[in-house]
Amino acid sequence: MKFSQLGLACALTIVLSTAHAIEFNQFQPGKSALSFVSKQMNVPVEGQFKSFRSKLSFDPAKPAAAKAELEIDLASIDAGSKDANDEVASKAWFNTKVFPVAKFVATSVKPLGGNRFEVAGKMTIKGKTLDLTAPVTQRQDGNSAVFEGSLVLRRADYAIGEGMWADFGTVANEVQIKFRLVATAATK
Repeated sequence: MKFSQLGLACALTIVLSTAHAIEFNQFQPGKSALSFVSKQMNVPVEGQFKSFRSKLSFDPAKPAAAKAELEIDLASIDAGSKDANDEVASKAWFNTKVFPVAKFVATSVKPLGGNRFEVAGKMTIKGKTLDLTAPVTQRQDGNSAVFEGSLVLRRADYAIGEGMWADFGTVANEVQIKFRLVATAATK
């Protein structure tokens, strides 16, 4: 009788430990979103990027071991009109002919308790790489993990909006970035 109880306890331990070991690593672009709000002459202007990719590896049991990369196709911007899209793709703004992609690579994920994390990494825009930190919340929705957050990016730090656009009275320096990344666990 003792043997079967010990065997049952070991089997339950193995099952429970593997049941919680789930890694979310299959990015779901159709369920994800990357948007922004800037201010032009103190009026909020909303936009989004329609094309971006992410490489994620997140195990809720080991959040500090998480890995994340995000690549944004800058020419996929939707700033509200064709004229606005053409302008922000120009040399003074994103210069998408020379710098078609912005990239974020996480260097650390710090658990803050509950479902909150601080993700630190390197953001590269227009050939300039700077440290960036973002608060992220994570929730599990069935076989999916949803990562959401927002941060303020200063466009002057990356020379976005040069020349006549460098005046912060016309276009504010601060841009609110909002993201929602969804990943599923790989099926085995």
